[in-house]
Amino acid sequence: MFKDKYNVIGVMSGTSLDGVDLVYTTLSFSNKWSYKVHYSETIPYTEYWHSTLSKSVHLEKVALLKLDEEYTNELAKIISDFINKNNITAIDAICSHGHTVLHEPQNNYTLQIGNLNKIATLLNETVVCDFRVQDVQFDGQGAPLVPIGDRLLFSEYDYCLNLGGFSNISFEEDKKRIAFDISPVNTVLNLYANKLNLAYDNKGQIAKKGNINVPLLDELNNLSFYSKKHPKSLGIEFVNTEVLPIINQYKIKTEDILRTFTEHVAIQISNVIKKEKSSLLVTGGGAYHDFLIARIKHFLPNTSIIIPDGIIIEFKEALVFALLGVLKLRNENNTLCSVTGAKQDHSSGNIFIP
Repeated sequence: MFKDKYNVIGVMSGTSLDGVDLVYTTLSFSNKWSYKVHYSETIPYTEYWHSTLSKSVHLEKVALLKLDEEYTNELAKIISDFINKNNITAIDAICSHGHTVLHEPQNNYTLQIGNLNKIATLLNETVVCDFRVQDVQFDGQGAPLVPIGDRLLFSEYDYCLNLGGFSNISFEEDKKRIAFDISPVNTVLNLYANKLNLAYDNKGQIAKKGNINVPLLDELNNLSFYSKKHPKSLGIEFVNTEVLPIINQYKIKTEDILRTFTEHVAIQISNVIKKEKSSLLVTGGGAYHDFLIARIKHFLPNTSIIIPDGIIIEFKEALVFALLGVLKLRNENNTLCSVTGAKQDHSSGNIFIP
């Protein structure tokens, strides 16, 4: 017999390396799913972890295994501290995405560290995790996974756009949920802000002062990924091998790079919004990039752009992974083949019981 309420913790670490997002939420089902977030927090990565995770894509197998062990321990500590700080006692499950190190669906491979069985033992709680691997085994992209949450929790919006390390979008088309990654966002913007000794370009103030380099913009917009049909997804490898080599050919000011890339992101987003007079929910750290939002509005003058409250902006993905975990506990589909290109809808993830 399924329960109608689940108290769960959702945990997410994104490619932008901001830190670990945690939410403690009650997910309720009565004809449809609803949620209430009780506590939420982002635990920033230390300098050690930011540096280690940013370089992890280059590690050999033995070093990756060691990192997986170390990161699992660190993630368990972060979650445990969150539980203790908020005096959380009622927990049906901890639902954790882990941190993506490698994502190569074209090679039938994806790796999220922090999803070892020992995390359940360390926390002494049921853990649902490692949501992407099964989809890749079913010939899917393993991403994006959030669209099932968009359908079940945010169906009032025509489009759900997340602006994180990458931008991704989700919407209904012909009674199917369609979703795909659009372009890099903060993986690139933050990198160049770092060159100015800044963690990020606050509200896009630096980008706003820069000038568009038209040849660079044209090269970026002509990358072959943008002409591919969905399903499609992006990883940090795309940034390192496709995007950065193009940008670094141009010996231009950092603010001009930020300005040009912001324009590029806005153009690529506008290219995928086909419905006239639609509503667009924007979440993720990029929702605070006022200049990027202004450029998206410039290219989509007939679209109503909704910026929700801070909890949904910052923690929507963690909230949705909480839902993915609950669906897995109920043995219900939490991954959509119309989104990932897998052979079938399926219930993805591992359940570890201490």
